[in-house]
Amino acid sequence: MAELANVSPGTVDRIIHNRGQVSQENIDNVNAIIEKHGFKRNIFASNLASNKKSRIAVFLPKFEKLEYWESQLNGVKKAGEDFGKFGIELHYFFYDFDSSSFQNMFSKVIDFECEGLLFSPIFHEESLLFLEKYKKKNTPVVMIDSDIKSEISHFYIGQDAFKSGYLAGRLISFAVKNERNVLIVKIAQEIDSTSVYLQRIKGFYTFFEEHAELTNFNFSEITINDSDSSQLTLEMFKNSSSIFVPNSRAYIVAQFLEQQNIKGIRIIGYDLLKENITYLNSGIIDFLINQKPEEQGYTGVQYLYKKIILHENLEATHFMPLDIIVKENYSMGLSK
Repeated sequence: MAELANVSPGTVDRIIHNRGQVSQENIDNVNAIIEKHGFKRNIFASNLASNKKSRIAVFLPKFEKLEYWESQLNGVKKAGEDFGKFGIELHYFFYDFDSSSFQNMFSKVIDFECEGLLFSPIFHEESLLFLEKYKKKNTPVVMIDSDIKSEISHFYIGQDAFKSGYLAGRLISFAVKNERNVLIVKIAQEIDSTSVYLQRIKGFYTFFEEHAELTNFNFSEITINDSDSSQLTLEMFKNSSSIFVPNSRAYIVAQFLEQQNIKGIRIIGYDLLKENITYLNSGIIDFLINQKPEEQGYTGVQYLYKKIILHENLEATHFMPLDIIVKENYSMGLSK
């Protein structure tokens, strides 16, 4: 490029990095060549040479006993390895699955000096408060798994929750024949009051509201407070022909039905957890909608790398594909 602009390599370097005294004529000439030929500064070499580190705060729930969050963290760590050579440095802040732990940790995140934030907003109101304080830092924010409306500008990587619920409704409509009693099983901890959870249920109902030709569908709901099948009773499933579990705990229902030797009920849930896959392969769970948590985590870090290091313009929302998994395509390896 220096030859095209008829200047020295040192002059090109000063123009690209905006340092030193350079004539306006040379600046205009070099910038015109960059635009015409699509040149990009050698950011990789520049970062390696300067050994510059861009610190990212990773603010996520602890994953103990929750395979979904462990998968997401694995994706984050893999991206940390891949992009670490280009100056990305990850710093982890984990909170327990309760509001007080989240609030105690977010003050540490606020105080941490960094160039970007990867965040999963599990607790809605507390997350809004956190983001209100965080926006003063004026750094890029990427949310994964859940998205919340906030005044702070951010990127979101995850599924369209409403559409995934809508898809679940469509699958139920295909799966049942004569008996059309649909049970929604809400296996709810505090974290499941998030917008993702509620949007899935809303999308599910909306599918049937928009398809008036699907007559004689009856809906009921039950709620249990923890991932424990002992809270389920036979009465809860009386006359049910299909079940929608709007989170990753479909295996809890499948386990109960297996123990009670109840057959012929269609089940649809989310995520390729080991327990869910076991019941998918045995035919008790019929459909799983895969959220690709590991890919969410990886892409979240990649987004921050592109924004902080490469200074790219990125789409505000990156929806993950809605993959429908049945035992046949999981066994064939098509879910990967």
